[in-house]
Amino acid sequence: MAVQKNNPAERTAIFSVMRELVTADNTLSYEKRIELLKALRKGIIARKAALITAVNEDFNGRSSHETILTDIIPTIGIIDYTIKRLRKWMRPQKKHVAMHFTPAKNRVELQPKGIVLIISPWNYPVSLSILPMATALAAGNRVILKPSEFTPHTSEVLAQLVSDALPSDRATVLTGGADVSIELCKLPFDHILFTGSTNVGRAVMRSAAENLTPVTLELGGKSPTVVHTNYNMFNAAERIARGKFINAGQTCVAPDYAMIPRDKVKEFVSQYEKIIARFYPKLTDNSDYSSIINERHFKRLTSLLDDAQNKGAAVLAVGPDKLQSSGSRKLHPHVVLDVTDEMDLVKEEIFGPILPIIPYDSIEQACEYINQRPRPLAIYYFDKDKSRVASFLKKTISGGAAVNDTLMQFAQDDLPFGGIGPSGMGVCHGYEGFKEFSHAKSVFYQSQMNGGAMLYPPYGKLFDRVTGFLSR
Repeated sequence: MAVQKNNPAERTAIFSVMRELVTADNTLSYEKRIELLKALRKGIIARKAALITAVNEDFNGRSSHETILTDIIPTIGIIDYTIKRLRKWMRPQKKHVAMHFTPAKNRVELQPKGIVLIISPWNYPVSLSILPMATALAAGNRVILKPSEFTPHTSEVLAQLVSDALPSDRATVLTGGADVSIELCKLPFDHILFTGSTNVGRAVMRSAAENLTPVTLELGGKSPTVVHTNYNMFNAAERIARGKFINAGQTCVAPDYAMIPRDKVKEFVSQYEKIIARFYPKLTDNSDYSSIINERHFKRLTSLLDDAQNKGAAVLAVGPDKLQSSGSRKLHPHVVLDVTDEMDLVKEEIFGPILPIIPYDSIEQACEYINQRPRPLAIYYFDKDKSRVASFLKKTISGGAAVNDTLMQFAQDDLPFGGIGPSGMGVCHGYEGFKEFSHAKSVFYQSQMNGGAMLYPPYGKLFDRVTGFLSR
């Protein structure tokens, strides 16, 4: 069962039990890790319908198809991927031995860090909770998961799922508000993974610093999209719209703004609007179009639009329904033109179905615009010329990138996912995620027969000959 936020003593007791077990024996066999992963997978399958229903209730209207696509399928996929490769990942890695140390051996041996705290967000409450939990378990750790307080129904289902599938001293879900997260971060965990906003990420890192706890921060930022003038505007608009409107734009790697050649802006907006009308023939009562998570975030987004309009932007509602329905949190798609740096939607991560358009005159200018701003979690570039693509990727820095599409870099099991600078630190997914939750212990294996005695004191001519040879 989930432990509620009003029971700090029980939270501390759970951590203490895990700490005692880690101290006594911090090993976990390959067979046991596989058993845990299979049990977790079975629990997800068994509660798939309950998870979909819970997410829909938390959002007050979340597309069930998108929950399957973005929460259920990736979670099952990464568990299957990990199970298939875990034995290989766990093998000690051979390392080079300098000639004068032979026949000794060098190895890097990956061992569990211990207890991992995972603080997951509300936007993809299943996948961004279970994916890192599965990876941490695969690395042999014990896990405490703190899901978002904004998705209480989903959190309860996750708590039941984990409680039924896994031993409570191996993995536990703790529910509650932001105060629970703050208190948990003060405990001496062996690793903390936080997914959420940059501001909260800073607070997590400050708390972790007191115990010198390593952290992985999966944050966000303003992920730009750049379309080259020679690229087909319909194709670009279609793929940008798809990335923008999954979960109504509430995605950390969603295209935040689009940089379009100045003479192609009108064409792009026209194509973009046609595509939205095809995706969503209606908006308000369309179960394929997701709601904004809560009223506070809905008001934040409408305030961004009001601020832009008040500062001179052209704010265009695009799609089949031009008027926002009263009382609905399904915010209609908007395009914003004539934006300036003074506008809040240029300064803040949008995290919603609003697309500012930034016209540009050259790719060099577009790169300069991006590089003058905080490094983003993702960059999307549309161009069929391979040399220009290579040049663009070299000139810009981001956590990840996709060429001629959006979001798809996150969906790749074998690509590490993570940010850089304000968009995060550390990685998850695949082997790199497994390493993130493991301690890479360097081990030197000395041979019974070795020449080390030649370097022992008292030093003499033999020592001089050997060191003279090594220092040539």
